Amino acid sequence: MRGLIGVFVLFLAGEVLGRTGLVDRSYLPPSSVVLVHAGRLLVNADFLRDVLFTLGGWSSGLVIAVVIAVPAGLVIGSVPIVNSAARVLVEFLRPIPAVALAPLVVLFIASQSEMERTLAAYAAMWPILMNTIYGVGDVDPVARDMARCFGLRPSAVLLRIALPSVAPFVATGVRLASSVALIVTISTELIYGSGGGGLGQYIFAASGDPDGTPDVFAAVAITGALGLALDLLLTRGERRAFRWHFDRLGKNG
Repeated sequence: MRGLIGVFVLFLAGEVLGRTGLVDRSYLPPSSVVLVHAGRLLVNADFLRDVLFTLGGWSSGLVIAVVIAVPAGLVIGSVPIVNSAARVLVEFLRPIPAVALAPLVVLFIASQSEMERTLAAYAAMWPILMNTIYGVGDVDPVARDMARCFGLRPSAVLLRIALPSVAPFVATGVRLASSVALIVTISTELIYGSGGGGLGQYIFAASGDPDGTPDVFAAVAITGALGLALDLLLTRGERRAFRWHFDRLGKNG
């Protein structure tokens, strides 16, 4: 309810500012106008294709990040020598914004979709990697030692003991990385798009139209709603799949 109240207050503020003339309507249209344009966009086939294009780059980048980050996190978190050797490199690369690497990536990748996928995977990899490393450190040492006492090989201990315990942390990392990947995908389309499509390209094209301000705000609102929907979906899936983990933490709900 509090969340709905917050949305209503924001909607009302935008409506008042636009209707009273406190802000020029060419810069900030009333919220109702933006809502009408958003409804029109949602039934526009071309716009929906742009949404699907963005979701394609987002999802493929996220999958690539999972495939790279989870095994790397398991190894780095499990092997002290690898951890000490890789820690400096990880802390050096992690703060670099993915969009800042776009001028370098564009020298090797000309396709917009492949460029989006690469940058989204790079940005999404770090939350998943760090959560996986943290999850390995949270594995019960008693269970690990017991498995070794029963003669399980290190690979079997990793797969049978560590991986199930790490899975909830990986899910949390994927949820955090989802928003990052979506931001980077749309930013790449907005700045370096080459006419391939996507929400970023639509926003860029609409911003060049003298009458396109309502469409810009409508597309931005839809983008925010899309990010919220993806986060809620991943959160619900995380809590359903790992209810035992949240019960243990006392955060079931």
